[in-house]
Amino acid sequence: MVSKKEVLSKPVSTIEVRKKSVSALLEEMSQTGFQGKKLGEIADIWGQMVRQRDLTVFLGLTGSLSTTGQWKIIRWLIEKRYIDVLVSTGANISEDILEALGYHYYQGTWLADDEALLKMKVDRFYDVYADEMQYRKLENTIYKFAGTLDDRLVYSTREFLYLFGEFLSKKGIDSIVAAAYERKVPIYSPGLIDSGYGVALSLLKRQKGKLIRLDQTKDMDELAQIAERTKKTGVVYLGGGVPKDTIQLSTIIKSLAVGGKEETPHEYAIQITADSPQWGGLSGCTLEEAISWGKISSRAKKATLYADITLALPLVAHALNEIVEERASPPDLGWVFEN
Repeated sequence: MVSKKEVLSKPVSTIEVRKKSVSALLEEMSQTGFQGKKLGEIADIWGQMVRQRDLTVFLGLTGSLSTTGQWKIIRWLIEKRYIDVLVSTGANISEDILEALGYHYYQGTWLADDEALLKMKVDRFYDVYADEMQYRKLENTIYKFAGTLDDRLVYSTREFLYLFGEFLSKKGIDSIVAAAYERKVPIYSPGLIDSGYGVALSLLKRQKGKLIRLDQTKDMDELAQIAERTKKTGVVYLGGGVPKDTIQLSTIIKSLAVGGKEETPHEYAIQITADSPQWGGLSGCTLEEAISWGKISSRAKKATLYADITLALPLVAHALNEIVEERASPPDLGWVFEN
């Protein structure tokens, strides 16, 4: 039985207002309570991950964060190799291209007259606006790239996005996918067509009769191979949904591939989500629940922050920039791109 002395062994740290770095503030917050404590823990565990040797860090990225000024943070994480594998919605890895092409998203209001916006050809993302004609430019960029592919082949989304990254990099379009191509960070997108990619590929088929086929089984097999070849894995989930479970399932496939004799769960796990667990959805699912599936280790260093990603991610990224000078021995995933 735990003693009273053990229960009352960690005093809450009272935050004092003074000049300090972001990382110092989050370290202080990790000694407080509620979601402020979790924010500090998220930064601390992510810092531990990037200092850990022989660890592959997966990032699950959901929603439409690139429209809210977050995409350069994701690009920075790739460039610094603070993540090794990205599993993303199609939106996040396409909507950044609009700004990379030199256009902008605009601050608006969620109280807008949406019928008036429709007539003006202005798209709304809650309180962010986009010019529909500029949005079509990013879709046209995908369309032009897809037109260069060999429609006799079947591509995984990783292969498709690697080639797209090469296409963008050579044109100087400095985006998430281009950075991943340059740093040899594989990107997978289980919901790729639920975005501008789907529009571009559908138009290519309808207008030019060119069908680009994507095989997502190849993606899952490759993700499992990455999990198999690495000694340890850690996960960062920004939101939940399909990218989150795609990464989670890589550990299950890895285990089943050896006859289910050995559980191979993630040893580090952090997530930032605005969803709640009681609705039963994966986006709010606790990391503790994942232990029952063998997806997260019961001994994992883990933390969940229930907050808006646009509030937390900039703070955590700036803290990482202060506390970690260089990634410790990122895994070489060059073999993924050999074929």
